[in-house]
Amino acid sequence: MKYTDIDPHKTAFIFELDNVLYPEKDYLFQAYYLFAGYLEYLDLIDEKEAVNLMVDTFNEKGKDAVFAAVQEKYSLNDNYKIHFDFLMATAKLPLKLLLYKNMLELMQDIIVDRKKLFIVTNGNPEQQLNKIKQTEWHGLEKYLVCYFADEVVAKPEPDVIHNILQDHNLQRRDIVMIGNSDNDSLCAEAVGVDYINVEQFL
Repeated sequence: MKYTDIDPHKTAFIFELDNVLYPEKDYLFQAYYLFAGYLEYLDLIDEKEAVNLMVDTFNEKGKDAVFAAVQEKYSLNDNYKIHFDFLMATAKLPLKLLLYKNMLELMQDIIVDRKKLFIVTNGNPEQQLNKIKQTEWHGLEKYLVCYFADEVVAKPEPDVIHNILQDHNLQRRDIVMIGNSDNDSLCAEAVGVDYINVEQFL
């Protein structure tokens, strides 16, 4: 699917961030590398082994299981969890985050057509903003309007979309939401706007 396949009457596009505009693992794996370096510095834990453990746990069980796996393996006390969570939210990455090629082209087409571009993302607002700041936007950043749903009510609740409608004088028929989860599709359904799964573009 391409921009030209979308109803030309649509004037505003709302994107989730993680795994829609870029692969979330590109952020997390760099943060894991930084945490492993911290463990090596403090406790002489092998950095490469710790990184591999975190990546393998992410791939097998998901991101919410990562710290517990490291804590169990290396008998870490709970103070390490505070540092891990802080690093996950504020990491200064070695490498910029890169957009999916097709999503970059889609967003560029939207802007060339003088239409509105929004990011509405669930998750820790501090972490999500940190990701946005460290993404290579190729000049698109000046056109982005970002909303952090958790500052209102997380999706699938539609409150943040209602705020966009009011703040930007939009109608439901003007909007397309592009996401990758039940939270996104249920939110679009609840507010009455069109929804496209990102898989149709990737």
